[in-house]
Amino acid sequence: MGLTRKQVLTMMGAAAAAPLAAGAGKPRVIRRDVCVLGGGSAGTYAAVRLGDLGRGVVVVEARDRLGGHTETFHDPATGGTIDIGVVVLEDEPVVRDHFGRFGVDLVRLAGGEGGTTAYVDFRTGRPVDYTPPAPVALPSYYQQILPYGPIDTVVDLPDPVPAELVAPFARFVAERDLGSIVPLAFAYGQGIGDLLGLPALYALNLFGQGVVGKLLGGGYVTSAARDNSLLYERAAEHLGDDVLLNTRAVRVERTRSGVRVLGSSPDGPVLIEAGKLLVTVPPLVRNLAAVDLDATERSIFGTFTAGGYYTGVVRLSGLPAGVGLDNAAAETPFHLPPLPGLYMVAPSAVPGLYNVKYGSPSPLPDAVVRREIRAGIERVAAAGTYPVRFEGFATYAGHVPFELRVGPRDIAGGFYRRLNALQGRNRTYWSGAAWHSHNSARIWLGLERLLPAIAA
Repeated sequence: MGLTRKQVLTMMGAAAAAPLAAGAGKPRVIRRDVCVLGGGSAGTYAAVRLGDLGRGVVVVEARDRLGGHTETFHDPATGGTIDIGVVVLEDEPVVRDHFGRFGVDLVRLAGGEGGTTAYVDFRTGRPVDYTPPAPVALPSYYQQILPYGPIDTVVDLPDPVPAELVAPFARFVAERDLGSIVPLAFAYGQGIGDLLGLPALYALNLFGQGVVGKLLGGGYVTSAARDNSLLYERAAEHLGDDVLLNTRAVRVERTRSGVRVLGSSPDGPVLIEAGKLLVTVPPLVRNLAAVDLDATERSIFGTFTAGGYYTGVVRLSGLPAGVGLDNAAAETPFHLPPLPGLYMVAPSAVPGLYNVKYGSPSPLPDAVVRREIRAGIERVAAAGTYPVRFEGFATYAGHVPFELRVGPRDIAGGFYRRLNALQGRNRTYWSGAAWHSHNSARIWLGLERLLPAIAA
């Protein structure tokens, strides 16, 4: 599948051709069984496991590290660590096995961690007289979602799609007397956006069998070092030269005989020739500009819309030790805060540093989110609720796009049947949150179902 110099220049396009033309010789060529686009939770896990299955793999990752949404802040002053992306994981064998193979110790999370929570309306800064209800309906909710199958692992829906999954989650809750679980589902499902207004499918996907089963019995784990990024640092060491960091796919061509991926790396252009392609980046058309999408793929991926989820660490003074602030509203169903807005400001293990989370039903510019996080905190002081002082961001990350979704008509019309039918088409397989759930354990379990076909 070798390309001539002329073909490479054509693939790169006029804008990228000049740097190559000035260099010596052809781009570096890498030949593997599988090329993985994206080195987040899905891409890293798949690369490691495909290696276990005897397949040669190369991972193309645009950032300077593996891990995707798994991000950890290292405080230079104290040496303390704060996970700001993936904080906890379900205590599943697949999780323990994956962490264990890289020597990353896990600890079980005990109930009651996190100090004291005060409820405020960040729109005004004023306190809200609110106590979340005990989620007494959680066992009933779990039993009622079991018949739909593990749609938190693979969104595999029957035909026709049950009407209750297409209707708003608010109706699903009301008709089944499940109201007591809503605040818990909202708190867990940060980033989902309008939880009650979205089709119930998305609530059952994010707050699904795996999550609820572990809440009822089984529990959650995190790294003993409170640094979940260790997993990806050690996976990168394990994969070695099979990881291309700071590398962007410029052009992807898929033929009957194989896949060609031309990338731009810090060491110059690289050409990957592979038998199959695994794409783990969010499947929006704009994210896949380098890929030679056919009309079917373009139509399906063009249907998705996305939300935004933002996380960071801020420096604050003036809050009592151990007190965190959760957003609540006095006039809304279940006291859920309107979005866009803060979810919470929570104390970390490092004094003076607080974890912040912000959500929006649609993506927002980072500058807007940072401004609104600060403004929300400063309203608390202006209202006289707490004399909190905002002293700056220690770190910040925008997780956009987040929680890809489609409308009720598309769900009812078989969108996810068509989405899943893309697996293997054009020598390409797909994984990530849009195919499974925003949940590392669910992504890894979903991949285990897919890996035999990729490795075949």
